[in-house]
Amino acid sequence: MEFDFITALGISAGVLTTIAYLPQLIKTWKSKSADDLSWSMLIVLCTGIILWLIYGFSVQDLPIIGANIVTLIFASIILILKIKYKNQE
Repeated sequence: MEFDFITALGISAGVLTTIAYLPQLIKTWKSKSADDLSWSMLIVLCTGIILWLIYGFSVQDLPIIGANIVTLIFASIILILKIKYKNQE
């Protein structure tokens, strides 16, 4: 893979959109509440990320694959915490 401006742009976009979920994950973890997060948003988000991963693998685009693997991990943890904290009520 040639590392050029477009690749750097893709990696930068992936890093920024991925770390955007980190503050929500930390807030959810610390507050032990995910009530403000919509079930449908989380499910649609995780589905979309999975589709991006399938696309990334099909076109062999490492910035898309890498960013979406990490984003899926963050979004899945938030979804798991929502389930966990809902069951504790």
